[in-house]
Amino acid sequence: MPGLVQVHELGKQFQQGDATISVLQGLNFAVEEGETVAIVGQSGSGKSTLLSLLAGLDQPSAGSITVRNRQLNTMSQSELTRFRGQSIGIIFQQFHLMKSLTALENVLLPLDIAGVPEARERAREALDLVGLSHREHHLPSQLSGGEAQRVAIARAFVVKPALLLADEPSGNLDSATGEKVMKILFDAVAQRGMTMILVTHDLQLAALCQRRLTLLQGRLLA
Repeated sequence: MPGLVQVHELGKQFQQGDATISVLQGLNFAVEEGETVAIVGQSGSGKSTLLSLLAGLDQPSAGSITVRNRQLNTMSQSELTRFRGQSIGIIFQQFHLMKSLTALENVLLPLDIAGVPEARERAREALDLVGLSHREHHLPSQLSGGEAQRVAIARAFVVKPALLLADEPSGNLDSATGEKVMKILFDAVAQRGMTMILVTHDLQLAALCQRRLTLLQGRLLA
């Protein structure tokens, strides 16, 4: 199966007391380099679980995920952390910015961890790309929700990841702000030729992607 991302017979189960809850079952799909793919489905369909598995933040119960020819579930925790820092950018619905760091310092963080040269210059470029050069010295508490999400977007793509993952990226924003921020996200993805997998229940947002996958009760609809 070709693709930057390859998902093969992926399954995820959880134990709830004596019961086994099957969240994802037998998923197979591939995502090509430079492609934007939306994963849609009702609440509880397994979208966020799938994204956690794709990010290597959780381990599958069955099957495999391969990103850039590296199988995530065969890596040690330290290998996975290093690989994720270099190859996968994640945008969370809750922003997850460090409260004690300025906008610029939040964007700098993954570059510093990866030991990237000229990190401050690259962080400033990323903030400029999301239109927040004038807010670089502000703390998250001094930013609006839309501005905080734009900082989170800049932080996610500043390391130039092979794969960008976005979990309900407009979920905490009002519709007008969400529309503006999502335009910034898609423009940045197009400008940098990034591969993006976006989880959303918003069909209008999903329509901005090149392809859509639908999850229903843990299975992909054909």
